[in-house]
Amino acid sequence: MTTPERQRLREDRTRAKNWKRWGPYLSERQWGTVREDYSEDGNCWNYFPHDHARSRAYRWGEDGLLGICDRQGRLCMGLALWNTKDPILKERLFGLTGHQGNHGEDVKELYYYLDSTPTHSYMKALYKYPQEEYPYSKLEHENKVRGFLMPEYEILDTGVFDQGYFDVMAEYCKHSPNDVLAKYTISNRGTERATVHVLPTLWFRNVWSWGKEAYCCVTPKPHLSQVSNTKVKCDHPTLGEDQGHHIDPTVDQASPPAAYCGPFFWEVDVDQNNKEPELLFTENDTNFKRLFNMEGKGYAKDAFHDYVIKGQKSAVNPSHCGTKCAAHYVLTLDPGEEFTIKVRLYYELEAPKHGIFGPDFDDTFQDRQREADIFYEEKIPMKDKQQRQVSRQAYAGLLWSKQFYYYVIEEWLKGDKNQPKPPASRLKGRNFEWMHLFNMDVISVPDKWEYPWYASWDLAFHMIPMADIDVQFAKDQLQLFLREWYMHPNGQIPAYEFSFQDVNPPVHAYAVLRVYKASGPKNKRDLGFLARCFHKLIMNFTWWINRKDLEGRNIFTGGFLGLDNIGIFDRSKPLPTGGYLVQADATAWMAFFCSIMLEISLTLARRDCIYEDMASKFFEHFVAIADAINHQDEIGLWNEEDGFYYDHIRVNGKKTMPLKILSMVGLVPLFSCMVLKYEVLNRHPGFHKRTKWFLQNRKDLAQHISFMCENPDENEETLLLSLVKKEQLKRVLAHVLDENKFLSPYGIRSLSKHHKKEPFILECGGHSYSVKYEPGESESNMFGGNSNWRGPIWLPMNYLLIENLRRYDYFFGESFKVECPTGSGKFMRLTDVAHELSVRLSKLFYPDPRGVRPCHGDEERYAKDPHFKDLILYYEYFHGDTGRGCGASHQTGWTALIANLLRYVAIRERWVSAVQLAQLRKVSNAGIPLDIDIMLDLSSDSEMSS
Repeated sequence: MTTPERQRLREDRTRAKNWKRWGPYLSERQWGTVREDYSEDGNCWNYFPHDHARSRAYRWGEDGLLGICDRQGRLCMGLALWNTKDPILKERLFGLTGHQGNHGEDVKELYYYLDSTPTHSYMKALYKYPQEEYPYSKLEHENKVRGFLMPEYEILDTGVFDQGYFDVMAEYCKHSPNDVLAKYTISNRGTERATVHVLPTLWFRNVWSWGKEAYCCVTPKPHLSQVSNTKVKCDHPTLGEDQGHHIDPTVDQASPPAAYCGPFFWEVDVDQNNKEPELLFTENDTNFKRLFNMEGKGYAKDAFHDYVIKGQKSAVNPSHCGTKCAAHYVLTLDPGEEFTIKVRLYYELEAPKHGIFGPDFDDTFQDRQREADIFYEEKIPMKDKQQRQVSRQAYAGLLWSKQFYYYVIEEWLKGDKNQPKPPASRLKGRNFEWMHLFNMDVISVPDKWEYPWYASWDLAFHMIPMADIDVQFAKDQLQLFLREWYMHPNGQIPAYEFSFQDVNPPVHAYAVLRVYKASGPKNKRDLGFLARCFHKLIMNFTWWINRKDLEGRNIFTGGFLGLDNIGIFDRSKPLPTGGYLVQADATAWMAFFCSIMLEISLTLARRDCIYEDMASKFFEHFVAIADAINHQDEIGLWNEEDGFYYDHIRVNGKKTMPLKILSMVGLVPLFSCMVLKYEVLNRHPGFHKRTKWFLQNRKDLAQHISFMCENPDENEETLLLSLVKKEQLKRVLAHVLDENKFLSPYGIRSLSKHHKKEPFILECGGHSYSVKYEPGESESNMFGGNSNWRGPIWLPMNYLLIENLRRYDYFFGESFKVECPTGSGKFMRLTDVAHELSVRLSKLFYPDPRGVRPCHGDEERYAKDPHFKDLILYYEYFHGDTGRGCGASHQTGWTALIANLLRYVAIRERWVSAVQLAQLRKVSNAGIPLDIDIMLDLSSDSEMSS
């Protein structure tokens, strides 16, 4: 069935209509970022602090409150608020810097993403604004005096919301691709009559202050001008042109179009007294007088702050023009009363024909809301209310976390003509090796406040749930990071802006394969996408082999690999013991990479047999890694005594000691599991022939392959490619499913709980290094202290484990059962263990009988207050014992994986009994719902039925 949102996605994909041109691409924090840092010491927090944000023009982006912008961040729209008591105008979210927070940077606001369609034809988000003075200094002081062992001091702890607050609901919808409607509904949640100033704000990103040599400099300068009491004209040299979907740095995007097609207009409705609001104008320029005690020219970025709070009429431009404008509403609301402000931004050629704020305005909102419901009824096949709510808000957060990300390294390193020259040390400082990097795209980021930049391994996980609702965007994102202006010429994928050179786990290929499988039924999947990615992924694979296998023995070292403080010391720096670290996770990740590339090769070999050669290469490389990691000499990382994989310190080419830490590092080897069925092997005769030769002539390596003979008379063998043999798998899972070790009521911990009583301690050079169980926030400042892998639950790693347990079950079936939980006497097939883990993870977000969702900790408002109880936060990670959310509070990117797990749980419960599941494994996909087809697609050849 073609739904309206499906039709819009199709029109956007074919570029018939640019439905995604406007969206939630406005960052929530541009201050304190690496992009805006031109300091000599690289301290981005101090160079551009929050106090400067309202008064200082940004070079590389913009930020705002519940805002939107076009896909190139040229014209931005958001909100500003004042409760008559705050010292500053609330134009952006506030939080503590990495130095101020006792666990690193941390946003201190209450806001929630509630809904969005993939084309952003309908969007909804909520911000809660206190009626008392916002406690900026209190938050800074209290967190400053708290140590690592104390909890974070949150905005709800201040008591400011006990005195009443305003709910500010922002809703956006699209009548057409360039006709955007906005409703801002302000509700008084206090017990007294209260006044709030609301300023819907429109502004151009500053592209004129940096010099003509800057890539985005445009001529003439963008311009806003009042044309009636409620209408503003928006002139921009390129905005009137409906440009393409992505920035190609080889094309001069900054040049004005040959035929300028006309301006946009911005109109606002009347206030609660049926009066027209006052329109205010200024320039999006730095206030040099306030910040640097220098005389500036013209009107400044913070003019509305001075006008509204200080009453300085001269702060705004009396000529009613500039590059930033706002409509000033003053609302006085009784307890429980609400008022809706209506705003419309539209292109001249798409002007509404029946009035700006007439019945058509409300009808469009109703239509888009209804169409969003229809879209998600298809995408979320659950009947359970809680499952649907958790999934829908997870998708909303995933879609709201798109951001226009602009960062051109060459311009950033060398500086701009119209600005002070950066220090000479900058040319050999942060990211100088990435001179080719040209980022100017809408990108899925982990958290638009705490991580307002991409992280490549996060993004790979983001695209798995994204593919369920917008497979084209998922494909575009994965391809983007393989383009020549992202990927380094040596094959490395950029990590994140603090250090593009850092090494993240190689999960990009995995995401490519998962998105490919979600691109359609088996006979209609996008092989072109898969092939384009494959050739670039070979470059990335080669970079890993050349850079991270120090001795050429298939044992790898990669650094911290995204797991931050999981080790006994910083794994990216020289060891205090001397020598270097050989890593169980780095080695296992490379085996994982091999198995994915093997599967992609076989899939592409269906179209062209030349890919069989690459399949053979990855098969042999996988087996070599399996041999190395399990070898019982100075190379291997398997510990037979403990039944676990450990990192080892090597000095002078010899293994000196294992670091016996039961952590996620030792679970990564379980992520490599690939089933090669006989019919798959038979379909690729070249690959099959070389595989048989290899297994017959390299029995020293073949011992690490598991065989299952389906038809002994016909010699029809099924192969299991895994780093772990059957007995090893059973021993590792005994640790994993032990509730006194890894198994939490809410999923798998990243460190065994037994290290709470038995910390791992290493004495070296007069210093003591230790790792102990820390179920919540980090208790040290390693990697800034805002991320912790010493005990909490992380969704992406749980997701990979669950997926591979199903693969192991696909191979072993009823012949392999484990005790779950360990010591319980209850034995399960691995598919049932996977289901059990999925259910435990889902409990993070479900209300218990008291109405408490574990992710919200002990905060009673979320259980009892009707204006809080349906709001869900998707944290970066979760407390290993209680399930309380930790880290970034809006990291809906990879935490949105919960939607995939809930879908699997619901489909299993709805469609598949234990008997049916066994039967489905033996039949073709005819008549099987697509969701089941994808989830049972566990064999190596994704083009064939499981």
